Amino acid sequence: MTQFQHFIARRRLLAANMRSGIAIIPTAPEQVRNRDAHYPYRFDSYFYYLTGFREPGAVLVIVAASDQAPAKDILFCREKDQEREIWDGFRYGPAAAKDIFGFDEAYPISKLDELLPQLLADQPIVHAAFGHDPAWDQRIVGWLNRVREQTRTGIAAPGEIHDCRRLLDEMRLIKDTDELQIMQRAADISTQAHQRAMQTTCPGMREYEIEAELLYTFCRHGAQAPAYTSIVAGGANACVLHYVQNNAELKSGDLLLIDAGCELDGYASDITRTFPVNGKFTAAQKDVYQLVLAAQLAAIAQVQPGNNWNDPHQAALHVLAQGFIDLGLCQGSVDAVLESGDYKRFYMHRTGHWLGMDVHDVGEYKQKGEWRLLQVGMVLTVEPGCYIRPADNIPEHFWNIGVRIEDDVIVTPAGHEILTMAAPKKIDEIEELMQ
Repeated sequence: MTQFQHFIARRRLLAANMRSGIAIIPTAPEQVRNRDAHYPYRFDSYFYYLTGFREPGAVLVIVAASDQAPAKDILFCREKDQEREIWDGFRYGPAAAKDIFGFDEAYPISKLDELLPQLLADQPIVHAAFGHDPAWDQRIVGWLNRVREQTRTGIAAPGEIHDCRRLLDEMRLIKDTDELQIMQRAADISTQAHQRAMQTTCPGMREYEIEAELLYTFCRHGAQAPAYTSIVAGGANACVLHYVQNNAELKSGDLLLIDAGCELDGYASDITRTFPVNGKFTAAQKDVYQLVLAAQLAAIAQVQPGNNWNDPHQAALHVLAQGFIDLGLCQGSVDAVLESGDYKRFYMHRTGHWLGMDVHDVGEYKQKGEWRLLQVGMVLTVEPGCYIRPADNIPEHFWNIGVRIEDDVIVTPAGHEILTMAAPKKIDEIEELMQ
């Protein structure tokens, strides 16, 4: 049970933060891909964060402490079934799950409808992710109605409904040591994948061939899956922010933008690198690339405890705006370009997002209308870019240049640490590796 102590600690912290009531947190259902084939199973992030339990068909219930009883956590999961295990693989079953994962109680999932109304009885609050899954919402409403039917016997139903995600999002936003260790390993695997892509790429290949190299490296080093659909975008495709077709031919003289990261033990990595298909940047590509790199370095420098979430974005914007003016893409002063939004023709997204169990991880970016302050243990991406499509007022040598550079950054007591530092991003490093 030692390896699951941090999951137990999270359940206890959630129970304390709830103060009263009962939380109901299901894992994700299995999803049919077509006919009787399913998508590869991936657990719900909230559920896994609190349990470490990877099987489908499970629900976590946490009952906060009261004057009458201490807090307790209960797992509902699939029963042991030797016949189904022949077809689908190992199941823990309630008894083993209780002992191994450290739950106070565990029951078969088939008992859920019977026991939930009993657990909800006389609780003041039900904490659940209402609005996430309408079918699940209706199931909870059904249990509440069954409790309400017992009013004449003196039993009361919960009078309040709270969204448990608000408490959990704040917990998940600050990563503990175990989480950071997993995220570093995920970043290391993804770094190796990007290095392999650089070493493999040459003119005449297809984008999907490079995607295959990424997937091979993820699997070879123990990652369970890509954290998101990989973007492997050559030439003009790099100017499409969420390009995922990955089927075009890679041509000499074009850049290749790769936005890809693996998922390891429930945690995502997220790296973007851009490099020349033939291993050599053209002069125009160098100018744009150096601008984006300078913007990224300026943004990363602003990742400091006490700075606000928007400081890295503003730092990147000022560098990019000045660069667009210097390259002749925008006219006027930096302030004028920023105020008018003219820069958005070439840079239309923000500079980062929270990173964790989800690639766009949970957590509010503002508190009471103000950008929230960065705290030690937060993990974010820093990913400025520049995307130049053909236009009459754009010099032709810049056409179809798309550059993004993205790293995963931890807020530390001393400032920050870059999880993905080993992935080459200086021009000379990239060109040398590609030789």
